[in-house]
Amino acid sequence: MNLSEILDIDADLLNYVVIPALIFFARICDVSINTLRIILMLNGRKYVATILGFFEASIWLVAISQIFQNLGNWQTAIAYASGYAMGIFVGMMIEERLAIGNVVVRVITAKPADGLIEFFKEKNRRFTSLAGESGDGPVNVLFTVIKREKLGETLEAIKKYNPQALYTVEGVKKVSDGEVVDDRGFSRRIFRLGGGR
Repeated sequence: MNLSEILDIDADLLNYVVIPALIFFARICDVSINTLRIILMLNGRKYVATILGFFEASIWLVAISQIFQNLGNWQTAIAYASGYAMGIFVGMMIEERLAIGNVVVRVITAKPADGLIEFFKEKNRRFTSLAGESGDGPVNVLFTVIKREKLGETLEAIKKYNPQALYTVEGVKKVSDGEVVDDRGFSRRIFRLGGGR
């Protein structure tokens, strides 16, 4: 007894619609899990990443086995590739919603950053404030390390208090008291100036 008889589905409908659809959704799941697993690995969450890796591999094996059983069916190949692409998109959307990890925000502004410094103090943020020099004259440089979930309100504060400021955001792998290690493995000290914590 074959699968179409077990499920009581027409063989053509099974081969050209149902199986490609299942492959498509399986690929969305395994690639989304892969995206999250990589992000969690970069953030040092090895146990959760390991568990996700198990499920990712299991789903992938089911999808690839169906591909090999239906090599003559171009719909399965399209479903496989489309599911992969959609899985990347879905994984990134999920990761944005979860806002996993920490980021360092750098702000460079020609105008005084007193309002932004007060915002950091009110929110009990650790920050560093430095005087710098650009091609156009003196600038203020601020650094802060925050949870990604706090990034939105931080960017809003930058736009409110220093709308002409240049800012950059970069993910960090590890944050400890006074030390930041970025994705490239570079380490630097973060000094808390201006009373920020």
